[in-house]
Amino acid sequence: MSNDITKDAAYDAVAPDDFPAMMDVDRYGRRSTAFDKIISATHDHFWDPLDKKYIDYNQPFDLDTTPIMPLDQVLELHTPIADRLTEQQKIQFANDTTRWSLSSILHGEAGALALSASLCHILKDPGAQEYAANQTREEARHVTGFSKYIETRWGKPYPVGPTLGNLLTEMVLAPEVYKKIVGMQMLVEGLAMGAFASLYTHSNDPLLRHLCQLVMTDEAFHHKFGKIWADRTVPHLNEEERNRIEDWAATCFQTLLFNLGSPEQKKHIYAKYGLDWQEVQEIILKTRTDDDRRRAMSSSTNIFRVLIKTLLKGGIITERTRAFYAVYVDMEELKGEGDEMVGDAIAEKGIEYLKAVNFGQKVGNYVAAE
Repeated sequence: MSNDITKDAAYDAVAPDDFPAMMDVDRYGRRSTAFDKIISATHDHFWDPLDKKYIDYNQPFDLDTTPIMPLDQVLELHTPIADRLTEQQKIQFANDTTRWSLSSILHGEAGALALSASLCHILKDPGAQEYAANQTREEARHVTGFSKYIETRWGKPYPVGPTLGNLLTEMVLAPEVYKKIVGMQMLVEGLAMGAFASLYTHSNDPLLRHLCQLVMTDEAFHHKFGKIWADRTVPHLNEEERNRIEDWAATCFQTLLFNLGSPEQKKHIYAKYGLDWQEVQEIILKTRTDDDRRRAMSSSTNIFRVLIKTLLKGGIITERTRAFYAVYVDMEELKGEGDEMVGDAIAEKGIEYLKAVNFGQKVGNYVAAE
């Protein structure tokens, strides 16, 4: 049984060490047009994280008096743990939690950069290869952007948690194209769009809101690459192939849902406040039920709701696994929603802003600065 699953020539791949296949003279003339619109649009949403005309990291923010994310967005502060903290500590704890979340996003962007580069090594189609090269460039500026933000606010990021680190490593090193695309372009990008939309909507820091919008102008196109793969692949899968992809996606979802933000991943933060992570975990398990998770996932910007919608719209949730996801979200409601993903509207406004900056044209409410 082949480990790879390819139904469209645009996703044909070779082994990472088979560079001679990339010099096949016939390969150059077999370019798919499926990605040309995404590639051409790259100029519309160009931005430079080191150029102040796009973003200025010198904007001040008082971490001692103001939480970057509102206190009601912090899970632990909805439990008896909050009673052990002073009002000042609650702000500090919230900002430490945000630092941890943004560090995870930074590590995810580094993983996306490496994975996109790995696709350049194996995709035979010149169009798909060029798209992957473009995404590599865009992920690189996300790494720079979040690195600069974290440096400005805290100095350096927290280490990657084992759950995210292991998943990113599996996807980057996977020889199967479907794991790279489903894993990064659908699972991780779905999580990212939900996270960026939530940060943009709720953050008290204008600098973070602006950074997230700039990143979302890129991520919306990365998600489209995954959607093209799903449209061209999923309808042609046989039962065994569909089950394999569907089960792998469900396993990844379950791992992320129950471990991505678990106390064990954040034990170094709890130690700063004299909290034992195992006790915190026990308190959260006692106070947070599936009904609580379901209520949280009713929000359009909830990262796991966005992830489920991404998989559903991509045809990677069928009746076999529908009940698993239905514990947390209303699947009929998701099914009835359009294909627009959370964050698309935010990204569109960001693209209007970038067109104004890049081309000096008036677009919507934005006019390029003199």
